[in-house]
Amino acid sequence: MEEKFLRLWNKPEAGSSYCYHPAKNKSMKQQITELLPRLRRFAYSLTGSMDEADDLLQNTAERLLTRDTPDDADLTKWAFRVCRNVWIDECRARKVRRDAAEQPELTDGQIVDGQHQIFKEIEWSRVDSAMARLPVDQRQIISLVALQGMPYKVVAEILDVPKGTVMSRLARARIALSEALTPVTMRTDS
Repeated sequence: MEEKFLRLWNKPEAGSSYCYHPAKNKSMKQQITELLPRLRRFAYSLTGSMDEADDLLQNTAERLLTRDTPDDADLTKWAFRVCRNVWIDECRARKVRRDAAEQPELTDGQIVDGQHQIFKEIEWSRVDSAMARLPVDQRQIISLVALQGMPYKVVAEILDVPKGTVMSRLARARIALSEALTPVTMRTDS
């Protein structure tokens, strides 16, 4: 790992995204070089994996070399803070990628599973059709309580009906929706 760091320090590669700072003095170079083993242990304690720790250390070294060190900062504290912040950034990025992979609708319209998308559209169509068959008073209450998440008391005030009426209409609406959405083969007549 130290060789990668020294290569990064001494000779920037063509097309690299970092900026080489020849003005950084030799004592800073020595300090950072001496910090590498400690930073590597710290990176390992954060990641739990030597491969990920080495990647984190490399990203940390790159940041240390490409960003100006604050004048009043202790290099050791600053280096560990940079390492921690890089790790936090990587964790957040991983979480965003994982969430996007688990929720294809977040990937700018890219449909990962066409069968799932078609099934979802059919279900939405069935629910929409079942909602349309409800009486207006039940549809309003389902919309305000179930879709908008409003409390019964607020719905009662909006519709100017008693709270008990809201609850009974909601119960009837839920039963009607459940019956409309239950496949005929699963229904049991009571």
